[in-house]
Amino acid sequence: MVGNEVTGYGPAGVSQSASEGSARDLIFARIRAAGEIARVDIARDLGISPATVTTLTAAMMNEGLIEETHDTPNNGKARGRPRVSLRLCADAHVVAGLKLGDKVTSLVILDFQGRILAESFMRTRLDPADPDALIYHVRATLTDGLNKAGLVMEDLSAIGIGVPGFVDASRGVVHWCPLLPERNVAVGPALTAALGRPVFIDNDVNLLAMAELWFGVGRTMRDFLVVTIEQGVGMGIVINNRLYRGTRGRGVEFGHMKIQPEGALCRCGQRGCLEAYVADYALLREAGTALPHAPDNPSERLEQLFAEAKAGNMAARSIFRRAARQFSIGLANICNIFDPELVILSGEQMRYDYLYSGDVQAEMAANSLDLGGEPVEFRVHKWEDQLWAKGAGAYALDRLSDQIMARGSVDA
Repeated sequence: MVGNEVTGYGPAGVSQSASEGSARDLIFARIRAAGEIARVDIARDLGISPATVTTLTAAMMNEGLIEETHDTPNNGKARGRPRVSLRLCADAHVVAGLKLGDKVTSLVILDFQGRILAESFMRTRLDPADPDALIYHVRATLTDGLNKAGLVMEDLSAIGIGVPGFVDASRGVVHWCPLLPERNVAVGPALTAALGRPVFIDNDVNLLAMAELWFGVGRTMRDFLVVTIEQGVGMGIVINNRLYRGTRGRGVEFGHMKIQPEGALCRCGQRGCLEAYVADYALLREAGTALPHAPDNPSERLEQLFAEAKAGNMAARSIFRRAARQFSIGLANICNIFDPELVILSGEQMRYDYLYSGDVQAEMAANSLDLGGEPVEFRVHKWEDQLWAKGAGAYALDRLSDQIMARGSVDA
């Protein structure tokens, strides 16, 4: 929904100190997270002198990044000087976030306060024979969303895009994506050149984790994981308020954890991956043993397989039970490695309760280290296209903010 309330976005409620960044960076992040906050509160929260806060916020106001807002005390019923707070200027920058899916591409347009100005959903159409199909599709989706917001392409300061597969976010290179016919494609630079706006691209599950970190339950947590299951199995990792990608950008490929040497063939080309036992295509591969007269449509076939399992079809049940067991072992492994505060389960397959049933959680606990204390918290979040797109928007805001802060530091 489009809203007018300034609530802030980005990591919040987590202690920070000057050792974690420049004073300018920390002040900007504190204003962004709070939504609206007074200078004296910034100084107190960050342990920075009020004079420094005043000087640096004045510079940011001159740059058009932040503005003052006056709150009347006691809802305007009492006398007194209005409290002066600071907030980001909503119209300082506008960004777009897109999530490319196999069926639907979702988009959100966000202002600099993180509020949704418009959203759009378009059927994904990528002709593998047309090398420019991705550019045409992204442009069409952006144009639709911008028209709804009353904006044009030149109004965008940055564009974030999430895609399934292996992505080198630092270079904008997609090493492999099930939506693209070729490997090692410099998608980010190609879209930047074609659209005339900075385009930043990353794995879609990384950006879903970013959506939780910037707009969701992860705002107040230092360490958490997001695990998704749909056509593939993905994972996003947040450590110390930062998205973790690994040295080469492929450090979070939970779905390609090997659980069975020389096992089932995965769509990545290797064998024995977790994804090859849990993802949609893995379940559909075995559906014929339980559904001799299954419908041709994959989505309908998967729904029927689940309905048969619920109705007592033992062959269908065994397919889901094996997937659930492999999934529980994988979850136990990542919890033993990362010891997260929270694991968020998301994705289309979360509508199938076999992946988060009591049996799954019990088996995961049995395979996890028990050192006392509170167990890892699990939450199931409803799958929404908009949230994925909002994570891509958060990525655009993050990269844009880094550039703005770096530019300001040089100017200073």
